[in-house]
Amino acid sequence: MKIVVTGGLGFIGSHTVVELQNEGFEVVAIDNLSNSSESVLEGIFNITGKKPIFEKLDLREKLAVQDFFKKHNDVVGVIHFAASKAVGESVENPLLYYENNINALVYVLQELTKLNKANFIFSSSCTVYGQAEKMPITENAPVQSAMSPYGNTKQIGEEIITDTAKVTNLNSILLRYFNPIGAHSSAEIGELPLGVPQNLVPFITQTAIGLREKLSVFGDDYPTSDGTAVRDYIHVVDLAKAHVVALKRLLDNKNLEKVETFNLGTGTGSSVLEVINAFEKVSNQKLNYQIVGRREGDITEAYANTDKANNVLGWKAQFSLEEALASAWKWEQKIRG
Repeated sequence: MKIVVTGGLGFIGSHTVVELQNEGFEVVAIDNLSNSSESVLEGIFNITGKKPIFEKLDLREKLAVQDFFKKHNDVVGVIHFAASKAVGESVENPLLYYENNINALVYVLQELTKLNKANFIFSSSCTVYGQAEKMPITENAPVQSAMSPYGNTKQIGEEIITDTAKVTNLNSILLRYFNPIGAHSSAEIGELPLGVPQNLVPFITQTAIGLREKLSVFGDDYPTSDGTAVRDYIHVVDLAKAHVVALKRLLDNKNLEKVETFNLGTGTGSSVLEVINAFEKVSNQKLNYQIVGRREGDITEAYANTDKANNVLGWKAQFSLEEALASAWKWEQKIRG
């Protein structure tokens, strides 16, 4: 069965390609290489013994998307990762985000719904909940007004999918991730942030290896146990496996509604200082960090209630925070080695 993975050479996309190939799927990876590298194909091959079909394609080009689906008209499912994802950048350049994250989604759905099977897994985000009133966050928590254009594109994306499913053959699962971290245990693939990392863990590993002078901890005056912000950090391999489980649910017609939503996290919140301490423990490195002011748009805490994913989807995160951090450190050492 042929599956398309958009953004297939990116951080989560590449790990999902690996898990799909391990399960026997034929994978076509689409990527425009704006935030990834073709060398990722080597890593995927080294893990699975097989390269996915690779199409270098910009999904903002409508005609190119049409041509792609004419060529691959035997596709039975799409897992859609391709999107820009830096909150700060989205505030500075909203039109880039709306073009990249919304237009691409529309063009893919227009072509997918022409096929016999229109199974669609959407890479969404816990940002849709904003600062939720209650922890842990369930799928029934109200979607809040977005704090950034990036967050807004995820909300609009979910609405586009829901509206489309009502009137077409589209079946979709919306996966709202918490904070993906880590790398494949082989250190063949991992996170490759361009420029200064926007996320905590690559900033930690780059500081530990000497690429960054110090790590800034944004705020220690939050109403949390140690004053630093709390997030739910999930190993990228656990996350990738969830996409395969979700896809199989659609392929087996097990979905109870045309559009289903699941939170993907560990169910445990970890503060920034707890992550730093855990990293120091697994790496035997002392991190140079300093407390600075809060960052605009950051929320106090967010961690998942994973009951629905565990019980309905039949998926559960397996890796600990320490294991995820150890894999991220192993990857950092490999790419700087």
